[in-house]
Amino acid sequence: MRHNPASGAIVIMLRSLKMHGMAQAISELTEQGAPAFETAVPILSQLLKAEMAEREVRSTAYQLKAARFPAYRDLNGFDFASSEINEALVRQLHRCEFLQDAHNVVLVGGPGTGKTHVATALGVQAIEHHHKRVRFFSTVELVNALEQEKAQGKAGQIAGRLAYADLVILDELGYLPFSASGGALLFHLLSVQRHSELTPFRHEELTPMPIALQAVAG
Repeated sequence: MRHNPASGAIVIMLRSLKMHGMAQAISELTEQGAPAFETAVPILSQLLKAEMAEREVRSTAYQLKAARFPAYRDLNGFDFASSEINEALVRQLHRCEFLQDAHNVVLVGGPGTGKTHVATALGVQAIEHHHKRVRFFSTVELVNALEQEKAQGKAGQIAGRLAYADLVILDELGYLPFSASGGALLFHLLSVQRHSELTPFRHEELTPMPIALQAVAG
């Protein structure tokens, strides 16, 4: 059996691109050891790397749009010097290790402390550097959507869609009031997503609340 590391790398790229027939053909050509094929390997490798890079760019752009952030925000645009936020803690969260550990994150602080900016930046980081699926909601927006789907006899559709998210961000929880029935629907949604035996809980809630930031960021 012939072993060619360059051809092996091409096979791996083809499989990651779901081009399984071509991957099989490459394996067979490697076994044959045709000089023409070996000459073409470097060019084929470059083309596949370009295709993978382009797909990643398109995928990231799609996920950023699908997340429905109010605006694009990252930590480079955050002024820690003028905020009470604990920079070390935020940068630790920015590594997104809480996603791997399935931990919830609650951002608390008074108006203007930058909770929405930080929550958005964590979501952007999860998409751009960890290839996660993220969904951003205003909490009132989500509650209204839950009430509407229930009224239309379509309860459970939102929960089904969110089951595929790796990170769910709930913004402005506690700022604007919503009905007791809406609150019950929200609580049920989060409970179902966390405890469902059919759909493992795989997302977090980042829920900014108007409480002193030092309570958690100390």
